[in-house]
Amino acid sequence: MPYSVLLVDDHKIVRDGIKTILERTPDFRIIGEADNGSDAVSVSKKLRPDIVLMDIGLPGMNGIEATTEVLRHCPSTKVVILSMYDDENSVVAAFRSGARAFLLKKASSGDLLDALRTVSKGGSYLSSQVSDHLLTRIQRGDLETRETPGPLHGLSPREQQVLRLVAEGKTSKDIAVMLGLGLQTVRTYRKTLM
Repeated sequence: MPYSVLLVDDHKIVRDGIKTILERTPDFRIIGEADNGSDAVSVSKKLRPDIVLMDIGLPGMNGIEATTEVLRHCPSTKVVILSMYDDENSVVAAFRSGARAFLLKKASSGDLLDALRTVSKGGSYLSSQVSDHLLTRIQRGDLETRETPGPLHGLSPREQQVLRLVAEGKTSKDIAVMLGLGLQTVRTYRKTLM
């Protein structure tokens, strides 16, 4: 029985390319698509995919935030993050959000299938380019071994979401609709953030 996959990327051409790759193998079946984080969450709740292939850079709710929300509602779903960038902050944030794999968009179709197969069997996957980059930085001593709290350290994930949307110029009403919250709830978040 093939594993069900939800594709989430804001570029249709990328989704079409991934569909072409996955249609060549009997291991995976695409059951839906989304082009932003909010839709990824709602489609995941509806379809309950085995795997979500999630772009990290999405409009509105980004891939990290969407991963957290998808896994909150669908804990048995496994998320594979796709990214253009191999910076350690993105990698760490992806795995902290619950993702099971981190794959660069410049990876080969074989790497994509390896990641999906590994994750579908309960494993984790880190793109070789990313692991090589991180290993080099660790060996050079470029990475801190202890975490230093950032300015957003004390905020909950939802507060960070609201703050990011406020920074993008969204109104309280826009935020309420995007996140499925009441208008007064959003106003309370904004007041707390101030």
